[in-house]
Amino acid sequence: MVEPVKFPEVELYEGWGEPMRTECTIRGLELIEGEIPADLEGALYKVGADRQYPSGRTDDIFIDGEGMMHMFRFKDQQVDYVNRWVQTTRYEMQKDAKRSLFGRYRNRYTNDPSVDHSVSMGTGNTTAMFHAGHLYALKEDDLPYEIDPETLATIGKSDMDGQIGSVSFTAHPKVDPVTDELLGFSYQAKGDATKDIAFYVFGPDGKLVNEIWFEMPYPGMVHDFAITDEWVIFPFFPMMTDLDHVKEGGAYYEYHPDKPTHVALVPRYGKAEDIRWFKGPNATAGHMMNATREGSKVMLDLCYYDGNCFDFFPTPSGEITPEVPPFLTRLTFDLERNDDSYEIERLLNVPCEMPRTDDRYQGRPYKHGYCIVRGMDGSSGTGHINLETGELHVWKPGPGDTVQEAQFVPRSPDSAEGDGWLLVPVCRVSRVRSDLAVLDAQNVEAGPVALLKLPVRVRATFHGTWVPEEAFTTGRYNFKLQAV
Repeated sequence: MVEPVKFPEVELYEGWGEPMRTECTIRGLELIEGEIPADLEGALYKVGADRQYPSGRTDDIFIDGEGMMHMFRFKDQQVDYVNRWVQTTRYEMQKDAKRSLFGRYRNRYTNDPSVDHSVSMGTGNTTAMFHAGHLYALKEDDLPYEIDPETLATIGKSDMDGQIGSVSFTAHPKVDPVTDELLGFSYQAKGDATKDIAFYVFGPDGKLVNEIWFEMPYPGMVHDFAITDEWVIFPFFPMMTDLDHVKEGGAYYEYHPDKPTHVALVPRYGKAEDIRWFKGPNATAGHMMNATREGSKVMLDLCYYDGNCFDFFPTPSGEITPEVPPFLTRLTFDLERNDDSYEIERLLNVPCEMPRTDDRYQGRPYKHGYCIVRGMDGSSGTGHINLETGELHVWKPGPGDTVQEAQFVPRSPDSAEGDGWLLVPVCRVSRVRSDLAVLDAQNVEAGPVALLKLPVRVRATFHGTWVPEEAFTTGRYNFKLQAV
C-alpha cells in the first residue's frame, strides 16, 4: 500500500506557501490594465521550488523542493503562461515511488534507505539560464538540466558536452550578453565538504575558454559571485559544512559568527597563481548586484548582512541567530594596497534583496539597480535605485500583496542603460492568485504599463532570465552598450 499524501501542518506550507503541485498552460493571459508594449517580444523564464510530495519532516526550508520552471511568452501583444516540473533524478525517483525519498536539505544521510548516497539531491529549482541556444534549470548542488524553451519539457542533465569536470554548477552563472560568454563555477566541486572551487568561462559557441581550480579557506557555501572585465569576485562567508555533523543528520551548513570573511579576486582569463586574496569582518550575503573595475580598484555591490543571511542554518552549537536585515553595500578592493583588507560602504539604508541590473551592464560601469524593497510592515515592492544620486523609487502592488524578483528587458538592443521594462511576478495574497506587472524601469512609481492576470498562484520563483524573440533563432543575444 502506498502511504497517503499529507503535508505537515507547519507555517511553511500554509497560506501562500501551500504547495501548488500543478502544471498548467494558459494561452493568452487576461490584460486587466494598460497595454503590452508592441515591441516586447520574447520569453521570461523563472524557476522556483515546489513540493512534489511531503517529506514527513517539520524542519523543511523554503529553498528546498522540486524545481518548477515558469515561462511567460510575449508575442503579438499577448502573453502565454506555462509551467512544468524540472524532471530531475530526484523528481523521477519520487514519481516512481509515489512518495518523498529525500530528507533534510542537501543531507544525503537523511534520505530514504532506498536512495544510494551517490544519487544527486539536485532539484533544478533556483535559476533559469540561456546560452548558446540552450535553456537550463540550475541548482548549485547539481549539474544543469537542459529544458526545451518552447514546451519546457526536461531534456536531461548536461555537463556541457563533457566540459564540466566538477560535480555541480552554480545557480548564479553570469551570461555576458555583449561578449556572449558564460561564466560559472562550482563550489565543493569534488563533493560534499570539499574546499575545491572550479571556475569556467565558455565562449559564444559553448566551448570552454578558460578553467581555473583553487581552494577556498573552508568548505563553505558560495551562492553567488560577480564579474568585471578582468576579475571575478568570489566572497567566502563563514557558512560552512561539517561532514561529521552532516552524517549525524545535522544541517548541511552552519553559520560561524566568530570567523572572518575571505574574498578571492580571480583573473577572468588568468591562472590560479594570479588570484588576489582579501579578508574582512564576519558577515554574509546571498546575492550580488554587480561589480565594476576602476584602475586598481574593484568594487562589489551586494545585499550585505551583518550576521546570518540564512537564519534557518544554525551555529555549530545549534543556536538560531536573530534575523538581520540586508542593505545594499559596496566592498572596495584595492589591488595596490599593501594589506589584505577592504573598504565597506553602505549604499542604501532601506532593506532590500534579490538585486538585479540591466544585464547588459554586468561587470561594467552602471548606475541603475533594481531590487525587492522590504517594508517594516512585512510588505514588499519593486525598487529602482540610481547609484549615482542615491535616489530610490518604489512601486508596491497594494496592501498585503508582495512581489518576486524583477527582470529587466531593454527597450531595444542598443537602448541606453535602464531604458526598458521590468517584468515583475506579483503575489495577490488575499486573492490567492498572481499577476505579472510590466513596469517602466525608469518610472516604477507610476505603476504598471501593463498588468496581466493569472487565474493561478505562482507560489515561488527565485531567479530568471529574459530571452528576446530573435535569440530563439540565432541562439545568442544581440545587445549593445552605450556609455554610462
